[in-house]
Amino acid sequence: MRFSTFSTSSLGKKIYMGVMGLILSSFLIVHLLGNLALLSGNKDHFNEYSHFLTHSTGNAIYVIEILFGLFFLIHLVYGIVVTWGNWKARPIGYKMVTNAKGASKKSFASSTMIYSGLLLLIFFVIHLLNFKYGEEIMYVTKDGATIRDLYATVVLFFTNIWNVVFYVAVIVFFGFHLSHGAWSAFQSLGVNAPRFIRFMQIIAPLFAFILTVAFAYIPIFIYLTGGAQ
Repeated sequence: MRFSTFSTSSLGKKIYMGVMGLILSSFLIVHLLGNLALLSGNKDHFNEYSHFLTHSTGNAIYVIEILFGLFFLIHLVYGIVVTWGNWKARPIGYKMVTNAKGASKKSFASSTMIYSGLLLLIFFVIHLLNFKYGEEIMYVTKDGATIRDLYATVVLFFTNIWNVVFYVAVIVFFGFHLSHGAWSAFQSLGVNAPRFIRFMQIIAPLFAFILTVAFAYIPIFIYLTGGAQ
C-alpha cells in the first residue's frame, strides 16, 4: 500500500491519530513535572525552570513547540475526519448510550471525544495567550539575574476564582478524553490482544485520573494559598 493511500485510509487515519495522541500524552507528563515547581513555595524554582526552557535551550524550544503544535493539529484533524466519517456511515443516529457494556465499550468519554478535543484546542490557545504571551513581569533573582517572573503571572491569573473554575472544568474534560484515547490508541495500532486491552482499559483511566487530579490541584492550590510570598 502506498503512503498516500495508507494516509487516507480509515486504518491509516486512526493509526496517525493514535500515534499523535500518545506523543502528546508524553509531552503532558513532562509539562506536568515542570509545573509541579509551582507548588514548591519558592517562585525562583519555577521561574528558573521557565527561563531555562526559553533561553538556555536555544532554538530547541521553538522546534519542540512547532512539533507539538503540528502533532496536535494532526491529531485533531484526523479526529474530526474519522468522526465525520463515522457520522456519515450512520445516517440514522443510534439511541443515546452513555455507558454501554461489552465489546463496544461505549461511554461518555468515547461519545464526546470530538467535543473535548475541540475544547482542548480553545483551551490551548487561551493558555498560550494568558501565560507564554501574557504580561511580562520582570524581577531580579537572588543570583542577580533579571528574568521574567512567570510565577507572578500564573499566580495573578489564578487569584480569580472563575479562571480556576474554567481551568479545572477543562482539565476534567481532558481527563475523560485521555481515559478513552490512551487505550484506544493501542487498539488502533494493532496492539489488541484481549488481555492487553483489558489491562489498558484499567490503566488508561487510572493514568487519566492521576494527570487530571495533578493538573487541577495546581490552580486550586494557588488560589487557596496565594502562592509563594
